[in-house]
Amino acid sequence: MREPLVPLVPMSHTAHIRSHRKPRRNASSLAMRAGVAGGVLSTLAVAGAAGSANAAEPVTQTLELPTLTADLAAQVAQSADATQQAAANYELQAERDAAAAKAAKQAKADLADAKKKAEAKKKAEAARKAAAAEAVSRSSARTVLSAGASTSTNVAAPASGSVATVVAFLKAQVGDAYVMGGTGPNAWDCSGLVQAAFKQVGVDLPRVSQGQSTSGTPVSLSNLQVGDILYWGSAGSAYHVGVYIGDGQYLDAANPSKGVVIQDLSGYPATGAVRVL
Repeated sequence: MREPLVPLVPMSHTAHIRSHRKPRRNASSLAMRAGVAGGVLSTLAVAGAAGSANAAEPVTQTLELPTLTADLAAQVAQSADATQQAAANYELQAERDAAAAKAAKQAKADLADAKKKAEAKKKAEAARKAAAAEAVSRSSARTVLSAGASTSTNVAAPASGSVATVVAFLKAQVGDAYVMGGTGPNAWDCSGLVQAAFKQVGVDLPRVSQGQSTSGTPVSLSNLQVGDILYWGSAGSAYHVGVYIGDGQYLDAANPSKGVVIQDLSGYPATGAVRVL
């Protein structure tokens, strides 16, 4: 019995070469790949939304400052040194300005003091010259009196040249200011002027008018001599003093509006008088 014949199929000459065509993917594989792709896209969408939300929020992260380089540190140190030097210069200049201002102020005070001393010296010299002239005049008057001339009781000649010195000093102060408690050389109160005048001839009087009104010998107002101390108020509690200079006049440091003046005794009669020379 014959075996059946198997038909021969002719083969292509390229049948032994692997085909370059990509194999077809089945449906399950495609589905899986589609699911994975959808998940990735969803993740990217969520991440994008989160990024947008985060971008809307303010950045609160602290940024770290860059580290100073050696050159920058040197420049900062140099700037600090320059600032410190400038401050020291300003301080030194301020000290110099203060010292100059102090020196100028002291120089001004010294100049004022020198002027006061020069003025006081000038007044003292004028008083000395006036006293000398007054002494010569009084000496001539005494010579006339000894020859038989007479004079009024209220203008009796002084006993010595010391009174002339007192009167000359007083007249040299005419025009000075009145200041309560003033003792010269350019401002006086009433008792300060009287005390300074008699100090020129070595007579040390009390400082205030109350004490001066009881110094020396009480005299009548009808028997005044040049150089007698006049007082207003009662003896021991007088409130004002002056010095009689003859011819019905007296000299005193009157008040702040008048200063040191010569006045008529008739216009402001004294209460009493004392004689110390």
